[in-house]
Amino acid sequence: MLNKTQIRYCLDTMGEMYPDAHCELVHSNPFELVIAVALSAQCTDALVNKVTKSLFQKYKTPEDYLAVSLEELQTDIRSIGLFRNKAKNIQKLCQLLLDEYGGELPADRDELTKLPGVGRKTANVVVSVAFNIPAIAVDTHVERVSKRLALCKWKDSVLEVEKTLMRKIPKEEWSVTHHRMIFFGRYHCKAQNPQCEICPLLDVCREGKKRMKGRERVEAK
Repeated sequence: MLNKTQIRYCLDTMGEMYPDAHCELVHSNPFELVIAVALSAQCTDALVNKVTKSLFQKYKTPEDYLAVSLEELQTDIRSIGLFRNKAKNIQKLCQLLLDEYGGELPADRDELTKLPGVGRKTANVVVSVAFNIPAIAVDTHVERVSKRLALCKWKDSVLEVEKTLMRKIPKEEWSVTHHRMIFFGRYHCKAQNPQCEICPLLDVCREGKKRMKGRERVEAK
């Protein structure tokens, strides 16, 4: 596991690599963000942005999503994976917003997780991005980077990864670190073919060193 000095080095280096890291889901208010994040499960942000470009012109409020049939909403998001289930959850979410929250999105993570289709990761993204409340959302990129760099253990669950990162990273840096780790994982430390050979964190990365040794053995044969 990395020590405090090594963790600081990792955070600073990722900050230098991606100083402008941000949420790549296009939205203009918290309600649009929660819809976009709900749509992004097992799907790329680029595809979600393509779909929401016209979706957010057609649907502005929770009432708008409930004014159409489920079939029509499904058709509007058909190019997104799991579109049937996501359409159903969006309409349930909108109904609950109107019934319990006066149509306004709550700014509390625990309240947000009561909404259909909104898990802990989605809620963390929304409170962090929409309401500027410190949070670390652990998606596949954050989990992969955390484990490869030994910020946490390989066997840790997503919740354990989140709690470990919250403990090891200063609270005021939670949100920005979340975005930087996503960019680092999405564009550099990829699931397939991570760029270990040019990685500035190779010296402190146990996984990277293992991979490089493996490559050297292959090349030596």
